[in-house]
Amino acid sequence: MWNAPYLETCCRASLHRVVLAGTLGRPDGLKDGPCLARLAAMGLVCRRADGRYEVTDAGRGRHAAEILKRGAAADP
Repeated sequence: MWNAPYLETCCRASLHRVVLAGTLGRPDGLKDGPCLARLAAMGLVCRRADGRYEVTDAGRGRHAAEILKRGAAADP
């Protein structure tokens, strides 16, 4: 049974951008700021001391389960 809170499409995209940013981190103040704040509240990303967001272990797991799985299913 699925028990994780639903992620809107914009928040899934934001999580993917944080993962792609890697150790550089995703800066605050961009259009996806509300999504980054929501993801941080869910524990999927964290805000570093320099104000950038980076993915957490929970975020990596959610990314693998929801985002990478969708991409793999779409491949022919």
